[in-house]
Amino acid sequence: MKAFMQKYDKNSDGKIEMAELAQILPTEENFLLCFRQHVGSSAEFMEAWRKYDTDRSGYIEANELKGFLSDLLKKANRPYDEPKLQEYTQTILRMFDLNGDGKLGLSEMSRLLPVQENFLLKFQGMKLTSEEFNAIFTFYDKDGSGYIDENELDALLKDLFEKNKKEMNIQELTNYRKSVMSLAEAGKLYRKDLEIVLCSETPL
Repeated sequence: MKAFMQKYDKNSDGKIEMAELAQILPTEENFLLCFRQHVGSSAEFMEAWRKYDTDRSGYIEANELKGFLSDLLKKANRPYDEPKLQEYTQTILRMFDLNGDGKLGLSEMSRLLPVQENFLLKFQGMKLTSEEFNAIFTFYDKDGSGYIDENELDALLKDLFEKNKKEMNIQELTNYRKSVMSLAEAGKLYRKDLEIVLCSETPL
């Protein structure tokens, strides 16, 4: 530990700064760590995302990425110049469009969010199959509208926790609800958006 601190704690203040930490991490994690400083809340992220994912497929096209990132940075009041935006765009394309099909998925792109804002991380280890998800969503979407509201989400989350034999207190429920409702539009949580969070095998 002492040798580690001597190597990376350049200003000898006993702490590893962001810039110092960036030297240690692999390139991809290094980039994510730095980019997350420029991103606001998950609600802002989803607001920018919806502008481009108009068919709610859970994907945006690679040629829309630059506009998406520009909107995201503007919402967070982060100044940027054109070369920097181009650099962000190219780096994220390399990281996330691994098969070169020109599509970028919400589940991958959510890694751009700070960890405490990432709605997907909260449901690791509690994923549903497509059949389980469809059954539970249909149960709560009683009028077949294709979306549920915040009250119905509470009941759905409680069911999900019980299914996974996990305890949940009121504070946790509030936190989970807040995370998931960042995906909602005008208080409506649509099937496709919720599927991305809760389903282990989100279809293309």
